[in-house]
Amino acid sequence: MGACFSCCGQSAEETNLMPSPEERRQQQLDAAEKRRQENEQRGIKNPESVRRQQQRAEELQRREEEAARQGQGQANLRWQTS
Repeated sequence: MGACFSCCGQSAEETNLMPSPEERRQQQLDAAEKRRQENEQRGIKNPESVRRQQQRAEELQRREEEAARQGQGQANLRWQTS
């Protein structure tokens, strides 16, 4: 009834199909990086325009901070858009 034979175990061909642990780790890292990039771009049709918009916002904030340091004591008017 449920005899276990050594001929039914893994053959040498099956063990060669598995990548080495280093190769497996590298494949997992590559897959994780690909998933991260896909998640970053999900919902964004043009990632370059988003990147440029973020750079403009950072530049505007930096300029405002410089102006605040140079003209301390003066109240600056700020436009808020939504």
